[in-house]
Amino acid sequence: MALLDPEPGKLRPLTTNGPATDRVADDRASGTPDALRNDLVRLLGERKVLHSVSDLVKYASDASPYRFVPRVVVIAESVGDVAAVLRYAHEHRREIVFRAAGTSLNGQAQGKDILVDVRRHWTGVEVLSGGAEARIGPGTTVGRVNVALARHGRLMGPDPASASACTVGGVVANNASGMTAGVTRNSYRLLSSLTLVLPSGTVVDTAAPDADDALRKAEPELCEGLLALKAEIESDGVLTARIRAKYELKNTNGYRLDAFLDGSTPVEILRGLMVGSQGTLGFIAETVFRTVSLDRLTHTALLFFPRLTDAAAAVPLFNAAGARAVELMDGNTLRACASVDGVPADWAEIPPQTAALLVEFRAADESAHQANRQAAADVLAKLTLVAPVASVTNRFVEDPATVRTYWHAREAFMTAVGKARPAGSTLITEDFAVPPSRLAEACQALSELQRGHGYEAAVAGHAAHGNLHFLLAFDAARPDEVRRYAAFMSEFCAMVVDRFDGSLKAEHATGRNMTPFLEAEWGRRATELMWQVKQLLDPAGVLAPGVVLNRDPEAHLQGLKTIPTIEAIADSCIECGFCEPVCPSRDLTTTPRQRIVLRREMMRQPLGSAVMDSLLESYGYDAVDTCAGDSTCQIACPVGIDTGAMMKRFRHQRHTAREERNAARAARRFSLVEASVRTALGVADHVSDRVLGSVTSAVRKAVSPDLVPEWLPGMPSAASTRMPETDRWTAVAVYYVACVNRIFAGPHGSDGPSLPEAIVEVSRRAGRPVWIPPDMAGSCCATIWHSKGYDAGNTLMANRIVERAWEWTDGGRLPLVVDASSCSLGIGREVEPYLKPENRRRHQALTVVDSVVWAATELLPHLKVTDRIGSVVIHPTCSMRHLGDVEELRAVAQFVAQEVSVPVHAECCGFAGDRGLLHKELTEAATRHEAAEVTAREFDAHLSANRTCEIGMEHVTGRPYHSALLALERATRPPYER
Repeated sequence: MALLDPEPGKLRPLTTNGPATDRVADDRASGTPDALRNDLVRLLGERKVLHSVSDLVKYASDASPYRFVPRVVVIAESVGDVAAVLRYAHEHRREIVFRAAGTSLNGQAQGKDILVDVRRHWTGVEVLSGGAEARIGPGTTVGRVNVALARHGRLMGPDPASASACTVGGVVANNASGMTAGVTRNSYRLLSSLTLVLPSGTVVDTAAPDADDALRKAEPELCEGLLALKAEIESDGVLTARIRAKYELKNTNGYRLDAFLDGSTPVEILRGLMVGSQGTLGFIAETVFRTVSLDRLTHTALLFFPRLTDAAAAVPLFNAAGARAVELMDGNTLRACASVDGVPADWAEIPPQTAALLVEFRAADESAHQANRQAAADVLAKLTLVAPVASVTNRFVEDPATVRTYWHAREAFMTAVGKARPAGSTLITEDFAVPPSRLAEACQALSELQRGHGYEAAVAGHAAHGNLHFLLAFDAARPDEVRRYAAFMSEFCAMVVDRFDGSLKAEHATGRNMTPFLEAEWGRRATELMWQVKQLLDPAGVLAPGVVLNRDPEAHLQGLKTIPTIEAIADSCIECGFCEPVCPSRDLTTTPRQRIVLRREMMRQPLGSAVMDSLLESYGYDAVDTCAGDSTCQIACPVGIDTGAMMKRFRHQRHTAREERNAARAARRFSLVEASVRTALGVADHVSDRVLGSVTSAVRKAVSPDLVPEWLPGMPSAASTRMPETDRWTAVAVYYVACVNRIFAGPHGSDGPSLPEAIVEVSRRAGRPVWIPPDMAGSCCATIWHSKGYDAGNTLMANRIVERAWEWTDGGRLPLVVDASSCSLGIGREVEPYLKPENRRRHQALTVVDSVVWAATELLPHLKVTDRIGSVVIHPTCSMRHLGDVEELRAVAQFVAQEVSVPVHAECCGFAGDRGLLHKELTEAATRHEAAEVTAREFDAHLSANRTCEIGMEHVTGRPYHSALLALERATRPPYER
């Protein structure tokens, strides 16, 4: 251990909720049993086998109410890895569960034995036939696929609310659909082909011309069995009719028996069976989808009705008018969504009996768009609507920001209601479908059933397809609460099946919660056929036993997870996983969800347990040190949980009083620190990268890798201390040069002006001159201290910058333009909680403008491009996402370049001030996919808006990144100045 490494015990909870009945037992404190670990390491290699108790716990939870701790986690990198693990499981009678995003709502991504991670190394989108088709890796999120396809005016058909987080492999495995997919645009209908690995290890590419011949040669008994089942089903007219009728509604309960009716060969049958198979029949290694038209022209309304039945009665009218989506939200759902960022706060006052429909028409051309407008107006004229709060307009709109707010509220249904649940309660999400004509009746019946069992009713759903969702919250640690839940489920299933002949699972797939009721819906004959399918493909029962088929009538009551109370900032987390795709450390250590899951396990443990000690030993690096602290998880989280802030609190918790004093001393003398760093960079220009890397590496080992930065090859030189001349009296804005731009120069080899020179010049050129204060030295946005959890230093710097900005801007009369997006965020927002009352009042009067926004709104209208760049790629920073400035960066780039690219995988670079210098592995992991996109082709320029982020991107790509404002100055420079 290094001299100043933090002590793990400083993160130990002072009290716990435990010992809980579902805690990890002490005999598992050492993680994976030696024999299993050693076997898999010999088979796959050390780095592909995760075996500590921390590794196992962080994979034990998904978005469902269940929790099963695996024995080992395998990070599969290839089809060969998957096949090898499957063969091992057969030989040693073990069980396997595949896990991608872990957004499963019914425990499909959890297992008790070998869990195989198939997200990390399974991404990629290849657009085919001009966008008509796409080849997609199963670990790719639907959201990223749609970013790639949108450039061609296309989309995937399935559009689940979790599209930003769920992966294509999971969507296919569960046949997830969403708002507009219905029964015609889902995976079953649009999946052109797939590559799968059968439980035996056999690999099948259903698109291969000789696929059936190859399968027949490798698996003759399987082929014979599939054709025999097909003949048996087709010979039974009553069963055939029943199967067809069941899929007229959305239905993901059990296996797709219509695959035997739609497929004529074993491979075609397999293609259909794999859709909705939930990882129990094989592994989906690759997919090829037929895509659908994006239809960019939208016409959208959020309409409020006096009662739920009134809203349901309006659904057929909009369906007949051609609406693409008709989404239902009841009063309690609307009230809960008031906690969602961007949703009007007065929604909290909406009467419980109120309901709303979110209706959207989409069109590809203006003619169809006008027809949609008229159709919508015709329906609207027939409705009786209410305006229960001031923010309700009850009209169709086309403003993108308003439409995004409506959809954001609808998509946040599960998490918003989940946030409002009682502390410590487990959340269960269920969905079902009834004939759309009986939607109102089903809504009423469900509400009565929920209230009858003491549950707060909350209903939403894809009303156009008769698909309803509801949530239940109960304390899984209390046997009486579990019994209440069991009684409700029995009555609910009977209601759906007997009263409505509906689907018990419309789009979330069977999962652990519905297996006991599968036969109630399908009948004995069809259910036994499903058992035969499982036996035929997986005779050894290797894959996900109990997830689709289970003869235990109480299977849904096993493995229910308790939710221990943790730190208030994260206590409302329902472990949905929406945060994970944007987390910089997702492929390195832990994700925000996993940080919370690990903390909850600590709270289940008795103080001093062996498991607690083991978790604490790894939590410092895995959770606290490698958190970028960028808080993009807060943006992705539908209820705004900021796990980054939680980790900053933990960093503070680990500090000694002496460390806090030293940090405050550095803040007071920051002008000296600033000058010292510039001097060091100047000296470094004369020393090789190899020598500097060796020296810093040795010091890091001796002192602490979280305190001493590591030297990165290609670090920029020191910035000039001389600022361009400016005039205070003619300036229309104050230009604050951030400390990173006062310390670091631009990329090596750049021969143009410095960033301050460029901003001053381009502002003058546009007739919007700026003034640089002469006393900036020693000032900072406070982010350095804030991100490390140094409270005293943070408070000092926060107040100092506001006091100086108040003087510079003449009491807020002039805007303050800041040339680093992280500093714009820091000064504009993050300092506010740490200000003295007087400075808080001053801060409210300040107008803080990021330099990119300044350029897009104030400069571009007055500038002319004289030397356009051919192609640029931009890196939007995480701070810009918080500020909502990404479009302004794109606007500046489009102004100066003929072609602008934004990588599909552009997210936080993980450099996070100096965190990329302390843990370069964080930046390298965070940007792996983005760097691959950037280096796959040549660009004339690489642009961003934050110097440290530019350093990080240059490190991982080897390409020179610089500010978009430098590109703007060069592109608008008069010819005679070139």
